[in-house]
Amino acid sequence: MVSAEPILMARGLRLRFGRRRVLDGIDLDLFPGQVLGIAGENGCGKTTLIRVLAGMLLPSGGIVRRPEATGYAPQVPLLFDHLSPREHFRYFAAAHDIPGHLRRDRAKSLLQKLRFEAWESERVSTLSEGTRQKLNLALALLSDPAVLLLDEPYAGFEWDTYLRFWDYLQEIRATGKAVILVSHLFYERSKFDRLFELEAGTLREAS
Repeated sequence: MVSAEPILMARGLRLRFGRRRVLDGIDLDLFPGQVLGIAGENGCGKTTLIRVLAGMLLPSGGIVRRPEATGYAPQVPLLFDHLSPREHFRYFAAAHDIPGHLRRDRAKSLLQKLRFEAWESERVSTLSEGTRQKLNLALALLSDPAVLLLDEPYAGFEWDTYLRFWDYLQEIRATGKAVILVSHLFYERSKFDRLFELEAGTLREAS
């Protein structure tokens, strides 16, 4: 049963880059336990929208209300090449004020679920694109966020990890957490509660 109150809400989001209108009055509600998908052609503004929702980019107009516990996994992983995944977990845990025992438990669980335990101590500069993407996703999940914002999260995943990714999303949505996932194309529409398409700065629900 959907909660009466959205956990994340956007109203009238607008954003221009010069003369180009990227977002044009977007409204969106995300409720606990929902998984929403936002699709659109490359360059249509999907990444811009999710960055605005995450608070990484200020809109020209409109408002976003999000919980403090919001996780964001960008399309291009923001990682430190000279650090290992284990060191990334420590660094991000300190930034989120996560106690050491919770950080260790969560990191161990995420390493296992996403299957990159073998690279826990390797420098990021030596990791494959898929493994870097796994770390990128794991760091977004480390703080146990109420809302998870994912920009092309499974790029580079092998098939088994892709399936594990969706199994894990089903687990966390069952606890009331909510997810917005951005991609240029969705193959499995049944995985989503609602699907939207972004075109010409406007968001419409897919039929």
